[in-house]
Amino acid sequence: MTDAALGLTQLLLFLFFILLGFPIAFTLMAMGLFFGYLGMGDRVFDLLIQRTYAVMANDVLISVPLFVLMGYIIERANILDRLFKSLQMASGNIPGSLAVATLATCALFATATGIVGAVVTLMGLLAFPAMLRAGYDVKLAAGVVCAGGCLGILIPPSIMLILYGATAGVSVVQLYAAAFIPGLFLASMYIVYAIGIAILKPEVAPRLPPDAVKVPFPIIALNLLTSFFPLALLIAMVLGSILMGLATPSEAAAMGSLGSILLAIAYRAFTFQKLKESVFLTARTSAMVCWLFVGSYIFSSVFGYLGGQTVVEEFVKSLPLNTFTFMLLAQAIIFILGWPLEWTEIIVIFVPIFLPLLDDFGVDPLFFGILIALNLQTSFLSPPVAMAAFYLKGVAPKHVKIEDIFKGCMPFIYIVILTMILVYIFPGMVTWLPETLYGGQSGPPSMSIEAPPEGGFQEETIGDLPPLR
Repeated sequence: MTDAALGLTQLLLFLFFILLGFPIAFTLMAMGLFFGYLGMGDRVFDLLIQRTYAVMANDVLISVPLFVLMGYIIERANILDRLFKSLQMASGNIPGSLAVATLATCALFATATGIVGAVVTLMGLLAFPAMLRAGYDVKLAAGVVCAGGCLGILIPPSIMLILYGATAGVSVVQLYAAAFIPGLFLASMYIVYAIGIAILKPEVAPRLPPDAVKVPFPIIALNLLTSFFPLALLIAMVLGSILMGLATPSEAAAMGSLGSILLAIAYRAFTFQKLKESVFLTARTSAMVCWLFVGSYIFSSVFGYLGGQTVVEEFVKSLPLNTFTFMLLAQAIIFILGWPLEWTEIIVIFVPIFLPLLDDFGVDPLFFGILIALNLQTSFLSPPVAMAAFYLKGVAPKHVKIEDIFKGCMPFIYIVILTMILVYIFPGMVTWLPETLYGGQSGPPSMSIEAPPEGGFQEETIGDLPPLR
């Protein structure tokens, strides 16, 4: 068997094993070490050490556990409960007010945590029963919670954008600036849909009773002042310091973690037990991300060394593709991969396959990354493996069927696809803010990430090992 055939066999076997349910990170390492041993002998173990050290020494990834810690502390301080109630009061006279309040809460909370499972679960316990009690259609209520909970994949400070930046060698600062307008636009489209469906079909989203709507303005203002504005100010400080070049993502994440602790103390919701739980969950999530990076670097290095990357590139180049059809093909593949896989596996395993092809088709990696972030919204919403739907099912009342949740997610998938089309037609939605803030530069030098040149891994040699391409 030729080296290229070994590489392709490695990729196919990996897909087979993860569909069987094997752990992603350790399957990547096992496949990489096994086929690397067949192709390069004992030197593959030097590769394992090198890649593990390279991941652990990546300064940019420090921001991942800090942002995750910030999200878990805010989650356990019951800030979401206060936020939802205050936004519900403020939007009482708007058609579909509960759905609007849910989406607004999800959008704001997504910027604080970025953890889809946490947002969907919490809103499933808080907003979903409230909508059902108000007479909302089960499908609409489910779709609102699931779609709103997925916004953290796109809206900064997104963990997904940090991982894409580390994989593609793109400035995280520019990614955050580029994702800001599409993220707000997508959240706004969700809200417009909720209001529109409430106007056209009031039976699926009934108005709240008058006694729930007629809340004195001073009470509304006080609730917003004590619940909405503190969290919004913390998020504005974190994002603003990143976008304005005052701090690196890691420094801003540290500031956000400290701010979340102070916010929890101010709400009298801070305890040592909650801090211990937050640290434990942060360590578990961060370990998963780091081992995924180690596994993907080993896997992609061996895959490239064996010639699998070259075979894929030559095959794609042989197709009669232009820039548009290449983008269509790439996004269609990522959309399909979103059914069995989560976004982390797609970013660290399959996106590197497309990265070397971007120059050939004249595609900006920054623009490509934002389209992927939009596309990955669907990976949590589209059946049969819609993780957001299963998160909601786990906390929903027993009479709520998974089929109803799937049906509720479908209109929001169409909205995501429409947003992707609009972003492709009007690329200024992505490029305007980075160009305005940084003039086409990648932001302060300390915030850029050195790109792995081919297939998501660095060109290095291990002893007499040829350059890993």
